[in-house]
Amino acid sequence: MTGRDGTVHAGDVHSLQLHLTPLGAYRVLGVPMQALSGGAVDLADVLGRPVVDELVERLATTDDWDAQFRLFGQTLGERTAATAPPDPAVAWAWRRLSRSGGGVGVGELAAELGVSRRHLTRRFHHQVGLPPKSLARVLRFRRAVRLYAEMPGRSWSRIAAECGYYDHAHLDADFRSLAACTPTEFVTRSDGFSLPS
Repeated sequence: MTGRDGTVHAGDVHSLQLHLTPLGAYRVLGVPMQALSGGAVDLADVLGRPVVDELVERLATTDDWDAQFRLFGQTLGERTAATAPPDPAVAWAWRRLSRSGGGVGVGELAAELGVSRRHLTRRFHHQVGLPPKSLARVLRFRRAVRLYAEMPGRSWSRIAAECGYYDHAHLDADFRSLAACTPTEFVTRSDGFSLPS
């Protein structure tokens, strides 16, 4: 069987889904995030087969949802306690980029932090999974999609200006690169689309 998200499985599936920020994933998984970026990775390859097998078995033998969530939360808490927190400069840059919708340049971030662009980019890539410039691009794209979803009649040129694109062609190029289509095609394909916050 193929699930709605494209995963293939042999039959009934019971699952818990967890959405983490990149820095949350860095903290829980305790590995360089660029190693996980751009692909699907088996959790056992990151945490180790014994850890994952034990967690799956304990979750499978717990019938109560509240108890499953407590167990899952306990496991995440233990992982977080065992790993180093993100670099405060990276955490600050992540928040600044996120709040601005990708509207802050790497040079500006580095200057505000008092570090070199190279240093910030290297640390950021290690802990977030993408360099700050690439993340800013993704955040700008997501912001453009959200703005259109909030007001479908708004022109793409206006959205491009609001999101910090140089012009409509720049926005178009990002859509072609990140969604493999134009903004108009994206809306037609998505029909009532939404992005997680």
